[in-house]
Formats: sequence, C-alpha cells, structure tokens
Amino acid sequence: MAHQHRPQRRLSPSGDTEDMAETVRLLAPRLAYFAGVARTEHVTRAAQEMNVPQSTLSRAMARLEQDLGVDLFARHGRTVSLTTAGRTFLAAVERALAEVGRAAGEIRADADPATGKVAFGFLHTMGAETVPGLLHAFRADHPRIRFSLVQNYGEAMLERLRAGELDLCLTSPVPDAPDLVARRLDEQKLRLVVPAEHRLAARRRVRLAEAADDTFVTLEPGYGLRRITDDLCREAGFKPRIAFEGEEAETLRGLVAAGLGVALLPPPTVPRPGVVELTVTAPRAAREIGVAWLADRPDTPPVAAFKKFLLSRRGSLLP
Repeated sequence: MAHQHRPQRRLSPSGDTEDMAETVRLLAPRLAYFAGVARTEHVTRAAQEMNVPQSTLSRAMARLEQDLGVDLFARHGRTVSLTTAGRTFLAAVERALAEVGRAAGEIRADADPATGKVAFGFLHTMGAETVPGLLHAFRADHPRIRFSLVQNYGEAMLERLRAGELDLCLTSPVPDAPDLVARRLDEQKLRLVVPAEHRLAARRRVRLAEAADDTFVTLEPGYGLRRITDDLCREAGFKPRIAFEGEEAETLRGLVAAGLGVALLPPPTVPRPGVVELTVTAPRAAREIGVAWLADRPDTPPVAAFKKFLLSRRGSLLP
C-alpha cells in the first residue's frame, strides 16, 4: 500500500539544525512505541507487551504519523502492517534505539561501584613511577575498577576536565578557578640540572642566580613547569635565555647531558648519566602537586572512591 501525504505537516522538511532538533524533540518519546507496534503488527498486543494502555499507544501512533505527515501503518481491523515509509522509518528507529541501549549499558557499566571506570589525567613527569604506584595501591581494595589514563600538561588537562573527558587530574601548579575544585596533595623539590662538565657540577648546592649567564632548556609555554621556571628565575633576578623548548622532562635531561643548556626539573625516576642534579638554596625551588575536578559535577561511585583515595595520600603522594 502506497503511503498517503497528510494535509497538515508539523515538521519542516529542511535540514537546518534547529529544525532537526525540533524533529527529535517531537518524535523521540514515541519511537519505542512505534517499534513495538511494528514488531507485533498489533496495537493491543504491543500495548500489553509494553505495559501501556492501548488508547495511549493508539494516540501516540496517530500523533507520530501526523507529525511526520505520512502513514506508517496500513490498518486491517485489529492488526496493522507497515507501509513502505513505515519500513524505512523502522530501520532507522531500530538503529537509534540500539545505539541508545548500547550507550545506556556503557554508562551504567562505567558507574558500577565494583567494575566502573575512572578517566584520570596526570603530568608526564608522574607517569613513570608516581601514578603506577598509586594505581597499584588503590586496586588492592578495588581490583576491578578500570581506568582511562591521559598524560598531558596542566592546561590541556584542565581543558579536558571542563569538557567532561576527565573525572580527575593530577596537575601543577594547583589551579585556582571558580569552576574547579582543587586540593594540594604534595610538594616536589626542583633541582638545577647541569652537564657533568659544567662549572657548577662539583657543587651540591647553588643559588639559582649563579646560573643567570647559562642558557636554559625548558618545557614549552603553557606547561606548568615552564611557568614555575620563569617565575623562579625572575625571583632570582634574571630572565632565562632559552635555547631549546620541549614537551617532556626526560628529553630536557638528555639535552642537558649533551651540553646544550641547564634546566630546572623534578627528580628523575632513575639517575641520568652525563648530568649533575643540584639543590637550589634560593629562591625556594619546588612545585605543588594537586588533584582537581569540576565543581558541581556528581561523582560516580568509582570516581568517588578514587578521589577519596587520592585525598588520603596528602603529604605522601610522591615516592
């Protein structure tokens, strides 16, 4: 049976975003009803299976056809059959409902207290030792909680936090923003890293001002450690001359070992040949490490458990 065009069309045929949004708003509540009737080809049976009044289902189908402006069903007494338009519409509706079901199952699984997922971001310098140790300790009590791990610099992680792509992140400096909640967890001393043959290499302690005439290798602008380096040098009375900018602390150590400059860096996971790590006595060279999350966002049970664990490590976060 060919479908008939109804005289009143409630939905615009254009593909404008605003029109599409209105289409979805009008049609979405009735899609599951339509699929149920299409599957059974019987309004009464479909109403019984979906536990809704038959009158509600009949009105929903009539309104759906009215909104679309086409007949989706051919009526045969108490039974119905799909028109050509109805079969086309059913294929798309079944795909949409299956995708909604898949997404609902996924988010329920991610929120499961025992087996859910935490999206966790952290600085590159925390990836070799600190974060693996934290996850090992946490999973002693939560062995099946899953993690999506993201390594990046601080500002990029905060952007992903705001975008809803991360639940928590370890970052430095500790952010101060009205849309975020941040807690200081620990402090990490920074060292002046110089080549083994450097004039200061025989020393154990130095003032940062003693490196004022050296070229520096640093992280790129936007990295928290770069901002701290610039601030400490300013406090020591000079502006660092930058020879190389990178994205990863151990690469900078390699540049220092090659004699290409000096750097302010956190302690290495393992000693690096070719460099000497000096304690900076003035100004005080350290960076705060903190955990941040988006304010006013409810936590799933696994996120809440991991957040509580991180806060319990205040003062003992770093190896």
